[in-house]
Amino acid sequence: MSDLARRLIAWQRDHGRHDLPWQGGTDPYRIWLSEIMLQQTQVETVIPYYQRFLARFPDVAALAAAPVEDVMALWSGLGYYARARNLHRAAQCIVDTHGGIFPRTAAEIATLPGVGRSTAAAIAAFAHGERAAILDGNVKRVLCRLFGVEGFPGARAVENQLWALAESLLPEREVGRYIQAQMDLGATLCTRARPACGRCPFHDDCVARRDGRIAELPAARPRKAVPRRSARYAVIVREREVLLERRPPSGIWGGLLALPELPPEVEDAARWAGARFGLSCAPAARLTPLSHTFTHFVLDMQPLLLQVDGGPGSGGRPGAHRVAEADDAHWQPLHALDAAALPTPVRRILGALAHPDLFTD
Repeated sequence: MSDLARRLIAWQRDHGRHDLPWQGGTDPYRIWLSEIMLQQTQVETVIPYYQRFLARFPDVAALAAAPVEDVMALWSGLGYYARARNLHRAAQCIVDTHGGIFPRTAAEIATLPGVGRSTAAAIAAFAHGERAAILDGNVKRVLCRLFGVEGFPGARAVENQLWALAESLLPEREVGRYIQAQMDLGATLCTRARPACGRCPFHDDCVARRDGRIAELPAARPRKAVPRRSARYAVIVREREVLLERRPPSGIWGGLLALPELPPEVEDAARWAGARFGLSCAPAARLTPLSHTFTHFVLDMQPLLLQVDGGPGSGGRPGAHRVAEADDAHWQPLHALDAAALPTPVRRILGALAHPDLFTD
């Protein structure tokens, strides 16, 4: 075992994280679920989602058998929704292709939808002790600082260099603890901002600390202008219900419920609602706009409030029959928003509609 691996493992025993809800076992399903949720998401945010998810889907068979809408509803608010869709697809693949048995090797695990090389290695190491290197964001940061690796870690040449370095440092024994130690060091000490170098076991060996380059390493992504997009969304309400549509499986908010988006050429939102859903609405009122940042662009959202007019027909609910027949559109009670699979910005818009003065019985 290399001196680095030995010191890192010893540090993890004394100072690492040992009480996370997915630790202490070798069930690959639970490990896989945690690893997918932890992609680009903080531990504190993941824990309640992980616990609710396990309570609803305790094993891979339960997840595979569930409607994807139920999976998306439990994932709502966690972000990066392609993870949830891939999780569901992977569960079905495990049941259909692997007889319900989670694959054992990193190479096999990496064939599942939404599972990359690093995630597959972590699952195989934790569940079965396979000797495989990982290279998540925490490990990249630790290696870049400790060894003074130059360049943006996402660049192909730099990433290849880091993979070679990560594999060369792997110990022959206690691989699972070593992998956990790498994650813990990056998450608790060698953080992106304000790292706790004084408590780091490699305080005297770190190239970035020695050269005064902690803030520079790893190198940041090359800057480029972040594009902005704008869209208008119809907040169509009647009494205490709002009209929602399910988004297509691909694209932003894939598979989630969202507000109907107005085409750019539409000038009269109320007339558009009549043509699209058969509803008679009062003139639109602008609600407070908001912006939401995605990975590669910023979306400027302008919600428009459209209240359905009262009147005869459909039990005082004009257009109800037609809306019920519209593809993926339905009325959602405002009091039941918590159970709906909604993107975070849509939930913020609708949260403001709970004020009773907006509605009449």
